[in-house]
Amino acid sequence: MLALNKTRWQAIIKNDKSMDNIFFYGVTTTKIFCKPSCHSKAPKFTNTVIFQNQTEALKSGFRPCKRCQPTGQRVSNEIWVEQIKTYIQNNYSQKLTLTIIAENCHGSASNLQRIFTKYTQQSPTVYLNSLRLQKAQQLLRQTNDPLPKIAQKCGFNSSSYFNTKFKQKFNMTPLQYKESFLHK
Repeated sequence: MLALNKTRWQAIIKNDKSMDNIFFYGVTTTKIFCKPSCHSKAPKFTNTVIFQNQTEALKSGFRPCKRCQPTGQRVSNEIWVEQIKTYIQNNYSQKLTLTIIAENCHGSASNLQRIFTKYTQQSPTVYLNSLRLQKAQQLLRQTNDPLPKIAQKCGFNSSSYFNTKFKQKFNMTPLQYKESFLHK
């Protein structure tokens, strides 16, 4: 890997085509790598790593961007769906909307919704909420955190929405779930 210096950072944020094939950059939160000229949303400086070539990026576990196609090949929808899942898994505790997910996974919201649903049989929002609820179950079993804190850690904006979604999925409130483990 190369250092992320000022010249490389400027090339990334200015989409400098002249730097293509001189280096590639990866985004640690999405595990996607791009050419400097990629017109996707600029990553955070702290989430950016620099690779000498595509092979180094691929060996480091990064996948090619669907938008700029840094390997020169079209990214399959299956790979893109895996990129989307990885992004959601790494960021479920953040405020996520379909638009935010699409921007960070280098696609449009409507295309992301359509492709993700086609390949997973569920919408990105349903996938996100399921993941959040799984994480909530873990925290309810493993911590003594109060319910509002667990809701927040799992990315729910409010405790009441968290309670509603939890009860819909598991037919019991988070408190009932937690108490069921205390009596075992």
